Amino acid sequence: MIQIKTPEQIAIMREGGKRLNSILQKLLEASIPGAVLLDIDKIADELIAEAAGTPSFKTVKGYRWATCLNVNEVVVHGIPTPYVLKEGDLLTIDTGLVYRGLHTDTAWTKIMGSSKKNEEFLETGKKALEKAIHAAVVGNKIGHISKAIQETIEGAGYSIVKTLVGHGVGRLLHEEPQVPNYLRGAIEHTLPLQEGMTIALEPIYAMGRGEIVYENDDGWTLATRDRSLTAVFEHSIAIAADGPIVLTEGAN
Repeated sequence: MIQIKTPEQIAIMREGGKRLNSILQKLLEASIPGAVLLDIDKIADELIAEAAGTPSFKTVKGYRWATCLNVNEVVVHGIPTPYVLKEGDLLTIDTGLVYRGLHTDTAWTKIMGSSKKNEEFLETGKKALEKAIHAAVVGNKIGHISKAIQETIEGAGYSIVKTLVGHGVGRLLHEEPQVPNYLRGAIEHTLPLQEGMTIALEPIYAMGRGEIVYENDDGWTLATRDRSLTAVFEHSIAIAADGPIVLTEGAN
């Protein structure tokens, strides 16, 4: 069932998303060569508490961290560990905030250092997210979002991780509908976008083939089978009559 939000609820999510964006910026700043993943997660916990929120991810049964920290071939659900970031690593920080009972969710990928090849890879994901947001308007369907992401990622020669999707967000961290990053069937057969829907758009893609496996026996960490690099860019948005509202605006 799609959870349509009232203007008052969207206003709360907008404030929560603003706070979450500020947290993400500080986590990205703290993520430099030599930083330890567990320390980044600890900072997130502290910042979320300072923002009068609670960590969304800790509402997921069995998950004990405020963030997912995904390095290089790890796609999603990377558990914070004692790993020390090094020059050349790609780090995706994925985090969520519950503010006044409503969730927002965001993620961003950063290079430790510089690499023209990897910078082009990340720019493609940013562009895909931007196009997805532009497609998220009343009168369009979920398929328009999916098509925008797929064409951008695959057009640049990269692969969609097809087993992972965007999702509704709000009363729960993960709500209906699913928002695939590739077009499944005909656009006209996908769900219409309605005013008051709140969804997390998140292009999830790989430099290689995009097939994923469990990285180890922790039950969470998912990585590319071919060990190729991955990235995720995510914003929570609201569908409004006059265009999409980016609830977690400002992450970069």
